[in-house]
Amino acid sequence: MDMQNRYFPRLLLLEIVAVLLALLFLVPFYFVIANSMKTFGEILANTASLPSSFFVDNYVRVWEIMRYPRAFLNSLSITVLSNIGLVIISSMAAYRMVRRPSKFNTLLFSAFVASMVIPFQSIMIPLVKVANEAGLMESRWGLVICYFGFGVSLNLFLYHGFIKSVPKEIEESARVDGCNAYSVFWRIVFPLLKPMTVTIIILNSLWIWNDFLLPSLILTSPDLRTIPLSTYSFFGQYTKQWDMALAALVLGVAPLVIFFFGLQKHIIEGITTGSVKG
Repeated sequence: MDMQNRYFPRLLLLEIVAVLLALLFLVPFYFVIANSMKTFGEILANTASLPSSFFVDNYVRVWEIMRYPRAFLNSLSITVLSNIGLVIISSMAAYRMVRRPSKFNTLLFSAFVASMVIPFQSIMIPLVKVANEAGLMESRWGLVICYFGFGVSLNLFLYHGFIKSVPKEIEESARVDGCNAYSVFWRIVFPLLKPMTVTIIILNSLWIWNDFLLPSLILTSPDLRTIPLSTYSFFGQYTKQWDMALAALVLGVAPLVIFFFGLQKHIIEGITTGSVKG
């Protein structure tokens, strides 16, 4: 009891600091949401104030200018297809490397991990040339294939650590019952990877949904624009339509925030399990 009383002031101070930091990180969300409901003149007059009225015309105009349903479907299809491919490729590759250790697999895993430190900007020009030669330009599938290449390293690294925590005895029992290698993986091992799979899907979705640079290189047609590309249309060389741009940001971020809050409990579970075991 004395120890609790002794450390209570320190814990209270830490809690106050944590709350203040949380409020500090929420300030940008306040500015975006509050100013998205103001007219352009009201934004210039006082950026920090609350909107005098709920001005929803910005959202109506943005919905039409962005062609939001098409942009939303483009972003959704690219994100979903990329996630499916990355989960399948990375999980199977990581399982093979963990369960069949060899010098080649160790070297290959090291190469994947090393590729994570290569900045994207250093390979932009070669990527565009290769994508153009391979017929991947102006194609959703071309963009998805590029995401396969850039995302598999991190996904493989996370799966690799998590699979080490899966007991081999379960797989051996399945083989005794007559399961082949694919049945063991998809029926036994892959369901046990659910925490890490959910974590990877969340991390990939945050990256792919908000990505601007790679889609801007692969997709130039207005019909193929994702939400970040459509939002960028409100920022010109000489004018910036802040009232509509902020409303577009809210519409673009809202689906991802809902998705994130629905699955966020799996992030810590998946990452901590994969980092502690093995």
